[in-house]
Amino acid sequence: MDTKEILKKVRKIEIKTRRLSDHIFSGEYHTSFKGHGMTFSEVRQYQYGDDVRAIDWNVTARYNEPFVKVFEEERELTMMLMVDISGSESFGTKNQLKRDMVTEIAATLAFSATQNNDKIGLLLFSDQIELFIPPKKGKSHVLRIIRELIEFESKSKKTDLSQALKYLSSVLKKKAIVFLISDFMVKDYEHTLKIASKRHDVTGIRVFDQREESIPNIGIVNMLDAETGETLLVDTTSKKVRMDYEKYYRENVNYFKDIFSKCGAGTISSRVDESYVTKLLGYFKARN
Repeated sequence: MDTKEILKKVRKIEIKTRRLSDHIFSGEYHTSFKGHGMTFSEVRQYQYGDDVRAIDWNVTARYNEPFVKVFEEERELTMMLMVDISGSESFGTKNQLKRDMVTEIAATLAFSATQNNDKIGLLLFSDQIELFIPPKKGKSHVLRIIRELIEFESKSKKTDLSQALKYLSSVLKKKAIVFLISDFMVKDYEHTLKIASKRHDVTGIRVFDQREESIPNIGIVNMLDAETGETLLVDTTSKKVRMDYEKYYRENVNYFKDIFSKCGAGTISSRVDESYVTKLLGYFKARN
């Protein structure tokens, strides 16, 4: 894809997702995620019902009448987008690839954060860390993130969520809002998710295609494993083959839901032919 084509695609995604974030998500995002703490704002005269623990004794002594400290919530936050760009994200049978939807979701979230004047960072991963862009503010920064989501080519086609979460914990020391976007067709990330969830507000967004849920009976076919590059001859007429695959798929989905819930992290699941807008909005409102 040449530069002109990339810029055209970036602009198209910006127009679509910015409109969504401006009119739909910015308010929901603002109220869904709380600030890191309270900062001192001012002092005012004591009013009936105020907490006596908030009395500023120095000011009270100076004016010979009670004054209280007023605090307000810190609203500036940091959002980190963790995006799986392994081989399986290039799969799609309907109107778009999983990666296309992932890019739109990430862009919508990024613009929502920008509306709140928050910092946004990006972590692209496979079974290794492919790219890390430190959190920063501004529209030009968000456009750079969208461009990377569109054009970045991963060195590896495999997936390792545990490695990505471990890296996150090493580079982000302060609390952040973390959106981990993947198809979650792997396991063994409970330990690192537990560590990350204790420090950060983590949400897993599972993007999937309906054709991944089961294998149809279409005879003996060659199937490509997008993550290993291996082509396998599969007898889809075999009921056992179809059942084994569905079992494997369901186990991964259940693991995703159970482990995220166990670690106190949120989850969203969106099929590529569904409205991710409805899913995100429903999630934000449920948090509120």
